[in-house]
Amino acid sequence: MSNTFAPLKNDLLLRAARGEETERAPVWVMRQAGRYLPEFRAVRANHEFFEICKTPELACEITLQPVKRYKGLLDAAIIFSDILVIPQAMGMEVLMNPGPFFPQPLNAPEDVSRLKKVVDVNVELGYLFEAITKVRKELNGEVPLIGFCGAPWTLFSYMIEGGGSKTFQKCKTWLFKYPEESKALLMRIADVCVDLLVGQIKAGAQLVQVFDSWASELSPHDFAEFSLPSLMHISAGVRSKLASDKISAVPMTLFAKGANQSLAALADAGYDVLGLDWCIDAAEAHRIVGDRVALQGNLDPNVLYGGREAIEREVKRMAASFKRNGVAKGWIANLGHGITPGVDPEDMRFFLECVHKYSAKST
Repeated sequence: MSNTFAPLKNDLLLRAARGEETERAPVWVMRQAGRYLPEFRAVRANHEFFEICKTPELACEITLQPVKRYKGLLDAAIIFSDILVIPQAMGMEVLMNPGPFFPQPLNAPEDVSRLKKVVDVNVELGYLFEAITKVRKELNGEVPLIGFCGAPWTLFSYMIEGGGSKTFQKCKTWLFKYPEESKALLMRIADVCVDLLVGQIKAGAQLVQVFDSWASELSPHDFAEFSLPSLMHISAGVRSKLASDKISAVPMTLFAKGANQSLAALADAGYDVLGLDWCIDAAEAHRIVGDRVALQGNLDPNVLYGGREAIEREVKRMAASFKRNGVAKGWIANLGHGITPGVDPEDMRFFLECVHKYSAKST
């Protein structure tokens, strides 16, 4: 499939993901195609959220919006989708009003019987693969395209809580009261994650990321017991399926937000890149993981509200922390989580310009 696409003109992201030295750090931003952009809000005004996800033309248009606006400044596009397409594919209803809402969450292990026993991602999520192929063609090799999925623990949490949560009482009740049933469900979700990522790669994704947004809610012991095995299952499963289909592997990134206490274990989980939130210093992360993985991150997204002086100061500090001997090596610049809706798009532009400036090789 890949040889039907235009040659890649900017491979900074892929080189950095492989741990290589780059002339500057590649930069992209989580949620870069999002509500802070007026052109996104204009499309959103006429279309429901999941309608956009499921309409390849609309998903393609939105994916490309930041690439066009910040031409030459972004080093990747990330497909416009949502982590909750997996629960939908498994047979659950998910609404956005405005945040995610599950009308019928899984209240007890017997409710798992409501889920589809077999999930054919080509049937359930074919729209996403179609969108990825469309975006790859539209990009014409300008920058790589990132695909993604949610991590099993994060998806499990939504499926049981019925939406976001401050206490995670319901899903943690499952972990402690029904540990074996919880592990079985986590692995069922992981199997769908594997198929979804493989499908995205076959459709044209050149790097894939797994988002464990609620990793911070688990103690180190519980993270190792419940989340980590499913994350390792995904990395091993994707590589195995690609190899059996004679398809070249692509770099894989794991972003386990707030799991900094588990970085050493995550570095051995089978991923090429670990995403960092802003609550750990890059030098400390380097000390823990060594050269086993590349690193991605990690500016606090709220710095983008602090004005140009603060943005420049903090990007400069971040770059100094990540660079080794004055050089960007195995570092993908990003925010420590997603960009938020109130950010001025021109402040985002300034952030990108500062990354270009301060991540460049020191003379």
